Amino acid sequence: MKQVIELDPTPQFELSPLLYMQFMEPLGTTDSSVEAAWDFEAQRWRPQFVETIQQLAPGCIRWGGILTSFWKWREGVGPRDQRKPMFNYLWGGLESNQVGLHEVLDLCQQVGAEPLMGVNFAADGRPAYLRTASGGNRAGTPQEAADLVSYCNDPDHAERHANGQAQPWGVKLWQLGNETSYPKAGERFSSAENVQQYLAFARAMRARDASIKLIGWGDHENGSDQWWATDLLAEAGDEVDYVAAHMMHQHPRRKDTILTSRDYARDYDCAWEELGEIYEAVVSKLATLRQKIAESGTSAALALTEGHLSLRPHNTNPLLYEWLSGLYHARVMSLYERNGDLLKIATLADFFGTRWTVNAVMLGGPHQDAYLMPVGVIMRFFKAYSGREGLHVLPAVGTLELSASRSESRLFLHVVNTDLHHAQEVEIKIPVMSIQQASVLEVAPGDVAAYVDHERPEAFTPIERAASVEDGRVSWTFPAASVSVVVLDMAANDASE
Repeated sequence: MKQVIELDPTPQFELSPLLYMQFMEPLGTTDSSVEAAWDFEAQRWRPQFVETIQQLAPGCIRWGGILTSFWKWREGVGPRDQRKPMFNYLWGGLESNQVGLHEVLDLCQQVGAEPLMGVNFAADGRPAYLRTASGGNRAGTPQEAADLVSYCNDPDHAERHANGQAQPWGVKLWQLGNETSYPKAGERFSSAENVQQYLAFARAMRARDASIKLIGWGDHENGSDQWWATDLLAEAGDEVDYVAAHMMHQHPRRKDTILTSRDYARDYDCAWEELGEIYEAVVSKLATLRQKIAESGTSAALALTEGHLSLRPHNTNPLLYEWLSGLYHARVMSLYERNGDLLKIATLADFFGTRWTVNAVMLGGPHQDAYLMPVGVIMRFFKAYSGREGLHVLPAVGTLELSASRSESRLFLHVVNTDLHHAQEVEIKIPVMSIQQASVLEVAPGDVAAYVDHERPEAFTPIERAASVEDGRVSWTFPAASVSVVVLDMAANDASE
């Protein structure tokens, strides 16, 4: 039976380009990530890596993660032979700091991404970084964070000029706190201390640049039903532009899960059912975050500045190379777009590396070019074919999950066919407008086990097809297990509707 998708073209909210963010953190010996993309001899980012990121086109690149709990930004600026190496206290190894503040912000400029800087938020109260094994204290202070704002944004900053950067970067987005609520009590700040520290940092940083936007930690506290957003917004709401949470813990709900190693390959239907259960947990957490922010009565938006599908072996499961994972991530991306009235910053994955399969970009080893993992393909696809304004659309029609947006006279309908075995025939109409022209771009490998690697980096390149318009309607059949975008051009006299 043919389903009907009816689109309301009335703009509902601004759809933020920062929904398609990438998260960047040096992972030491765990995954040779950041420094593996750096050409130490030429002192630049590897050109082919930069080309890949330009294709990915992230709206934003976040620098931070747990690294910022012990990161000292001054160790990574100035002459290279004078930069102080840093222990990577969490992930192991020694960071040379040859990739420091200037290099990260230069990458953002090269690929046209807005930078989001994490700061050392008093080490998030973590004793391991307040008193390291070597006897040092790696905690940052409000003064250091404020100095970083000045270094980045003050047009006349003498030290930045001396280090070769005359123009300010004008960094607007700053995150205070990273997974601060996740360790058990006694190994981090309390929620009240998080608020106190946030206010101290926010006031010091805004005193240097009142135009910056601040992101405060508001995720849940492990082992309890407390959400830190409640205290943060109650006590510091006027100082909070975004509430940060991470969409972590996207892990199997079943004790007898087959989403481990390559066990999933025994039964893809069962694996898809389990991925659906994980997806519902994402839906539930997002709904709870909406509720907590709404209850505060503030104008704060939501920022999901980290998050990925977590399968065993830890962050290295091979399913992340395969199309089934791409289909899962398309569901999440569509969900994020539908919630774009509140959700303004988001990511589906870590950024790049050589080993972790939760990355959007795989670097590989010597003589191997970087390429996009399925999650990276999805983020690029949605970013490339989305409008500036979000539209209201039913979350699902049959097995098709939907999100829609618009830029002037062009509408974009994202369609994820969650049925692994059956195509879905639909009719698309816009009751108050006339569709003049239509096309469909689709990723439909025909096999959920299809995969990417260095030999087949373009396995999931979208294919564009023309669609006919009859009586102001478009009929289309969406293949099984496919991700598509329907591009609809309206008649010129309808563009202002």
